[in-house]
Amino acid sequence: MKAVVQRVLKANLKVDGNLISQIDQGLVVFFGVGVGDEEKDIDKMALKISKLRIFEDEKGKMNLSIKEIGGKILLVSQFTLFADCSHGNRPSFFEAEKPERANLFYQIMKEKLVAEGIDVQMGIFGEDMKIEALNDGPVTILLDSKIL
Repeated sequence: MKAVVQRVLKANLKVDGNLISQIDQGLVVFFGVGVGDEEKDIDKMALKISKLRIFEDEKGKMNLSIKEIGGKILLVSQFTLFADCSHGNRPSFFEAEKPERANLFYQIMKEKLVAEGIDVQMGIFGEDMKIEALNDGPVTILLDSKIL
């Protein structure tokens, strides 16, 4: 399981020009499920995301978590995090989980983050989504459940 976590001042997500989700200060989390990932990987990932101290405190140091600042998460499914670009120029996605199971894990990830006390907005699984984000910092963190 992989995630790209971006600290943002605001973000929105549209499908077919229609606004689906939007957040103010918080995180955009691009979330991908790989073949062989398990629910315990979701537990580790949700806990890590909820506790990452990547927001500035009163001294300007990255010392606060999403929960401590009352921020929101825009959670976006993204199978392309499992792209294999080692052969040729066209990525393969054999390491990405099949859509049905990946969508189930995407929904569970939302539930786990909400259980941590975080307001979570979502995209629409499998749709062509357009995301606008005002990155803050920028701060971008890569997470892999296999090394958490």
